[in-house]
Amino acid sequence: MLRTQFAICKCFFTNNIFIKEYNMHVTYQGREQFLHDYSEVLQSKGCQNLELLLPKLEAESLRRKQLHDNSWKRQLKVAKEYKPMHPQIFTLQPSFLAPRFHEIVKCSQEDKQTLEGITSCIESHQNRIYSFPVFTEEFCQLFLEEIRNFEESPLPKGRPNTMNQYGINLDELGFDSFISNLRTTYITPLTRLLFPDVGGDSLDSHKAFIVTYKEGEDVDLDYHFDNAEVTLNVSLNEDYSDGDLYFGPMRTEISNQRFGYTHKLGKGLLHRGQQLHGALPISDGVRYNLIVWMRSSQVRNELCPMCDEKPILVPVKHGYGDGFIVNTADVCSTF
Repeated sequence: MLRTQFAICKCFFTNNIFIKEYNMHVTYQGREQFLHDYSEVLQSKGCQNLELLLPKLEAESLRRKQLHDNSWKRQLKVAKEYKPMHPQIFTLQPSFLAPRFHEIVKCSQEDKQTLEGITSCIESHQNRIYSFPVFTEEFCQLFLEEIRNFEESPLPKGRPNTMNQYGINLDELGFDSFISNLRTTYITPLTRLLFPDVGGDSLDSHKAFIVTYKEGEDVDLDYHFDNAEVTLNVSLNEDYSDGDLYFGPMRTEISNQRFGYTHKLGKGLLHRGQQLHGALPISDGVRYNLIVWMRSSQVRNELCPMCDEKPILVPVKHGYGDGFIVNTADVCSTF
């Protein structure tokens, strides 16, 4: 028998490594390739000695190779040793969600509902970007208290991604079932209408994390696209200044058009993962956002969004990998 297993694309080990000091992503397959491909552009950006970058790139490549196993180990340790402040919030309850959000989801589930019908229920922005209330203020407060409690604990924490150095991987903290329920029960009814052309009707995995912006740590986020088919971005607090989001075209499009968006407490922003975007610097306070990268194996198994090629699949033992799936032999069935 064959069993379905989540996987990553082999390019994860080498591609899209972010060098923050020069605001660029690179591919690293070894010293000679890197120096050949990037010497000219990095020197134009003021890099005097490319050799000094090599240890960081080697370390990042090794981190990625060990990422999923180490994340699973952290998850087990947290489950065993972490004492939640608000254990009741680890299971998604309808009361955590804004009343208007319930109405929107109900609207999306109506028979013969159309794109025009659902967009009349939510706020539409340029380039097929949408916003709507998601969580109540009360839940946001409890959620943030839990996040801060975990941040202050001595337990190990995995960073969200290569661009965000500060934040929390929510699967490691124990919120996988919470996010799965949010994705399947509440978000997918919307994305199947809003984004069927990019896999919004076949989302079957996610990566969820908290990003934190604070003076002395990450204060902004450079222009980029997400490793996702659809992204949900929810603001969890409002006691900070500035830090607006800005959006451009899809990454395959050429356009200088930009528009901004100001977050509001409890409100979510839904957009295609390949939409270029960034975050301006905050000037005061600390900003917390819940980010959910939602993925469709049906889409990404045909074309990896990070290397733009047919993916070379590497199965992972635990978790969703990067949202690809592979059929592997079920050894137990042979006995």
